[in-house]
Amino acid sequence: MEIKQKKRCEIDDAFKWRLCDLYATDEIWREGFEAMKGKIPGFEKYKGKLSETDMLLACLKDWLETGEEISRLFVYAAMKLHEDTNISVYQGFADMAQTLSVQYMSAVSFIEPEILANADIIKALPDTSEVFKVYRHYLDNLLRKKEHILNAEIEEILAGAQEIGSAPDNIYAMMSDADMKFGSVVNEEGNTVELTHGRYKRMLESNDRRVREDAFNTYYDSYWKQKNTLAATYNASVKKDIFFSKTRKYASSLEAELHQFNIPKDVYTCLIETVHKFLPELHRYMRLRKKALGLEELHVYDLYTPLVKAAETKVPYEEGKAKLLKGLAVLGDEYVAAVKEGLDAGWVDVYENEGKRSGAYSWGSYGGHPYILMNYENKVDDMFTLAHEFGHAIHSYYSWATQPYLYGDYTIFLAEVASTVNEILLMDYLISETDDASVRAYLVNEMLEQFRTTIFRQTMFAEFEMITHETAESGEPLTVESMNAIYRSLNEKYYGPDVVIDGKIDLEWARIPHFYNAFYVYQYATGYSAAVAFANGMLKGGAEKVAAYTDFLKSGGSAYSIDILKIAGVDMSSPAPVEEALTVFRGLIDKMEGLV
Repeated sequence: MEIKQKKRCEIDDAFKWRLCDLYATDEIWREGFEAMKGKIPGFEKYKGKLSETDMLLACLKDWLETGEEISRLFVYAAMKLHEDTNISVYQGFADMAQTLSVQYMSAVSFIEPEILANADIIKALPDTSEVFKVYRHYLDNLLRKKEHILNAEIEEILAGAQEIGSAPDNIYAMMSDADMKFGSVVNEEGNTVELTHGRYKRMLESNDRRVREDAFNTYYDSYWKQKNTLAATYNASVKKDIFFSKTRKYASSLEAELHQFNIPKDVYTCLIETVHKFLPELHRYMRLRKKALGLEELHVYDLYTPLVKAAETKVPYEEGKAKLLKGLAVLGDEYVAAVKEGLDAGWVDVYENEGKRSGAYSWGSYGGHPYILMNYENKVDDMFTLAHEFGHAIHSYYSWATQPYLYGDYTIFLAEVASTVNEILLMDYLISETDDASVRAYLVNEMLEQFRTTIFRQTMFAEFEMITHETAESGEPLTVESMNAIYRSLNEKYYGPDVVIDGKIDLEWARIPHFYNAFYVYQYATGYSAAVAFANGMLKGGAEKVAAYTDFLKSGGSAYSIDILKIAGVDMSSPAPVEEALTVFRGLIDKMEGLV
């Protein structure tokens, strides 16, 4: 019997998000689109007049109000497309929204250069000026980036070029999510199952090694057939990053990305150096995995199957919801009530369907509520993914309720902290609730996997990105062969001598969508490290620590990310949080050795 993906119309509405909370109908969206399209030319009236305080205030308010509405239009269009990427209507909506965003950015591109041209006038304004009531941090940050903001004419060109710059990401997404098919695999029950992104991950967790190996080979066969196109697409993305960084007078694309958020480069390089020091612990975990599974050879397709098979269990969505609420109780009644509201009020799109975007995310638009995309497969890991995405969602929920639109979004550097705190708290609850040694071992293994996949694996990804960008910046070509060699070398370094690095894994870089948002992934590792510090503090420190963490969630982007964390008690400019987290990892291996 062949098991195929469900179509979206076959999914119960109770398990779909309610995008009607953003726009009740597509027609209302179109009306909003036309209204914003008509408003964009109006920014011309501000050009050359931002030295006048009243005009500056009016322009900034208009800029933010228009940006808020265009953001809402963009989010709706993209999420409708993500429901089923095969639907041409929403492909059109997404394209329209992206074009509108570029037109808007072009229209307002004069604002920051003109503010900087009048910096002395703005600095001379008294602190009581209305300009500073909301805009102080924004203006201070703008002045910090002055040398990298160009004149109005060039900024307008760069804003227009963003649409072209987004092409590699768009091409990759359509290829991977809509066009590529991954064949079929015979599962444990003997059924022929169509392989998808979601099912691939589940099959790698199978007890049946034949299923794991077949899924691995079948899945990567599809990528190898497209290897040259995928290499050209990623190469174009790297060159785009280099173009924008050079044009803005940065020494490198890494510096350009980090400087945007005032993150010292040492934070990135120190993360990699600190993780390298703890690679012997990852190698020790690989030896333990090989021994516990009773394998003569440990292959990369053996890295995700649980070590403690007796404790494996399905976690249906309703059960996962209930455990999530109990696990987050340490965060207080207000936080738990917000999560419950999200679970009950159409924030979550739960199950996979044909054409749906793979993976999971939290998104939304200021002034509304957050949304969560899932591809829930009733696995323990899915429950943790739900906890993870609700961390993002409630971070947004608090920030949007507390901060003005200008500071309503937290930076990428902070994004993975709240999500990981939720995972750690849920894990602590589940471990504390069981007296079954096999269940406890299973959960300890899950926590070890969180460390492996979030700190070690994401740091390996970050190192790959750094090397590929440095390679291209030095004038050397990025080809399938060169990128495969880089990626293979990193796998060998990180996983050590007890893991067989199968040849097909060399192309794994080609299936990582985050690589099209350069220098994002390192923040999973730094965020996880900060989250360990927060979670440990709240579990030991009570109400005071919870209050400090809640204040962190409400801060949005109202200060520099490094400073927001410092105020809350975590200093990411030091290697200490990463070392503390990886010391916990070492202790978990010790514990696991006594359980298996």
